[in-house]
Amino acid sequence: MADLHINLAGIKSPNPFWLASAPPTNSGYQVQRAFEAGWGGAVWKTLGEPILNVSSRFAAVSYNGQRVAGFNNIELITDRPLEVNLQEIYETKKKFPNHAIIASLMVEPKQEKWHEIVKRVEDVGVDGLELNFGCPHGMAERGMGSASGQVPELVEKQTYWVKEAARTPVIVKLTPNITDITVTAEAATRGGADAVSMINTINSLAGVDLDSWNTVPHVAGKGAHGGYCGPAVKPIALNMVAECARNPLVNVPISGIGGISNWQDAAEFILMGATGVQVCTAAMHHGFSIVEDMIDGLNNYLDDKGLASVMDLVGRSVQRYSNWGDLDLNYKIVAEINNDVCINCNKCHIACEDTSHQCIDLYTEDGRPMLKVREEDCVGCNLCSIVCPVDGAISMVERPSTIPPMTWNERQTLISSLSK
Repeated sequence: MADLHINLAGIKSPNPFWLASAPPTNSGYQVQRAFEAGWGGAVWKTLGEPILNVSSRFAAVSYNGQRVAGFNNIELITDRPLEVNLQEIYETKKKFPNHAIIASLMVEPKQEKWHEIVKRVEDVGVDGLELNFGCPHGMAERGMGSASGQVPELVEKQTYWVKEAARTPVIVKLTPNITDITVTAEAATRGGADAVSMINTINSLAGVDLDSWNTVPHVAGKGAHGGYCGPAVKPIALNMVAECARNPLVNVPISGIGGISNWQDAAEFILMGATGVQVCTAAMHHGFSIVEDMIDGLNNYLDDKGLASVMDLVGRSVQRYSNWGDLDLNYKIVAEINNDVCINCNKCHIACEDTSHQCIDLYTEDGRPMLKVREEDCVGCNLCSIVCPVDGAISMVERPSTIPPMTWNERQTLISSLSK
């Protein structure tokens, strides 16, 4: 059995699965239940100045029969007194000394405010701090959350202020509501961050009720944009983690967040550079017990790969992630259809004929409908294999190229040199 212990910038936990700062980590009761279920760490729901929340806070986007494909919320940071939270953090850490407790913090962008809350929170024994520069709603309208997180100078300055006072590792949580997340990740690193976490939620409106015309959710007939998370955001989050992991100026550990629902999702984030992961929506959908399958699945995967520790998996796929201009233009794959497995739904033919490259032919053999790919016209786009409902009916196979590998960047360099 592999060793699942992680060390993220000096924060140790028995496994890489943490609960993200969110409703599941709102109280000591919940965090203690989570630790009993097997979670390795928890980022406490964001602490700051007292706030008021509204009623009707959540909405979900379901798709094609899958409930909670995406999740939207307009809830703010904790509405419980700071003193109560601090007491519960202290009690929880005493009861679970080997689990990671990280305090998520959000205050006005003022040096004295950061110094004050850092000292108060560290006095109760947290293992680390996470600076919430990502919340896109409510708090952003007050100059905090993503309003700060979208300005690199503020990210760097506030991180520096926190590091002036902090004795524990500082994680900076970044907003995805920005053109290039590596810019703010670099700023956090310059400010002295010990790690970065990403992504926070994405600006969103879950929907509109077609009968009442109210937004979903709505508060007495009025709505506001919220934060979007859940399985639907995973590809966005995974790309942002990968971009930061391959950026030499972001030379700090990463805590991956965004749509992680099972051990496979977690393994992908770890392969793309995350030391550990944080989970919210999946726990809200299915409860804390989902971590059992996550732990077992990751353990078995590491054993199958011959890896002694989950830390040996961190970043193993980063070197395989590059820019489009560095991809081989002469690499060739084509679709192959196995007519013995095919159920003749013709989805592949329709998709190819209507929306791709018209390279799948329909024909009949001994009275049986058949499908065949014209390889000379196939560009290897993968669309037919994506829409096919039957495993093994369509395979994408590599074909040897008679042309040497060449990337777009190499091609342009060659053209430029020949034109001189």
